[in-house]
Amino acid sequence: MPELPEVETVKRTLNQLIVGKTIERVTVSLPRIIQRPDDALQFEHVLAGHTFQRVERRGKFLRMILDGLVLVSHLRMEGRYGVFRQDEPVEKHTHVIFHFTDQTELRYKDVRQFGTMHLFQPGEDLQLPPLNKLGIEPLDEQFTLDRFKSVIAKRSTAIKPTLLNQAYVVGIGNIYVDESLFRAGVHPETKANTLSDQQLEDIYHAVIATLSEAVDAGGSSIKSYVNGQGEMGMFQQQLQIYGRKDEPCVQCGAMIMKSVVGGRGTHYCPRCQQEPLMK
Repeated sequence: MPELPEVETVKRTLNQLIVGKTIERVTVSLPRIIQRPDDALQFEHVLAGHTFQRVERRGKFLRMILDGLVLVSHLRMEGRYGVFRQDEPVEKHTHVIFHFTDQTELRYKDVRQFGTMHLFQPGEDLQLPPLNKLGIEPLDEQFTLDRFKSVIAKRSTAIKPTLLNQAYVVGIGNIYVDESLFRAGVHPETKANTLSDQQLEDIYHAVIATLSEAVDAGGSSIKSYVNGQGEMGMFQQQLQIYGRKDEPCVQCGAMIMKSVVGGRGTHYCPRCQQEPLMK
């Protein structure tokens, strides 16, 4: 958390809140969040005077486009942005503040302190870590069935960790993999290279539908996620499988089970998602 729908929601919210705002100064109180440059003071100095033009998303990363700079931000577990008046109290665990010339502030809060920020010249960010080795975007028009099959079909790993691998397809985290595989009727331990063409097509459409519905609902507020205006996502009210261990399946009534697949807690219906004969 946050996953693609949550980051997409934050992106859209920030485009409403910060585009056109000019940075007067930046305050960094937790330097290790700043990964590039490796000097937080330089980060503060370089950003002063620049204006936010738009906010984009690449996988689970925010690409914050300024005039002449690109700020790549990864929220990790619990990072969140919010816009406040300068006279509003600063919440605990606020580690980076962008002070604007209009007396408002963009504040980055991160209780777990796992988030990162990288600053690039335009064009550099897509050629260098952390964005340069990311896979295909599942909500992009170039995310075709043929391309999905070419990336997934030959993998010998189970389909769940395959879909979680950001080098193949970006942004589909644990919640949405479980939901997509349930929708497609595929057991999470099925090896990707044993899937039929129909199963691959079912997963492809399930991924698109699940993520699209989640984006429309503003993401899922599992644990502490809120968007850039402090609002909760509502997709958790539509979850059919994730977090529903020992509850009846919405399709067949069988008890939903939970196991560990690829090191991740995994929810599935033993009747709707038949276990593969050979794992």
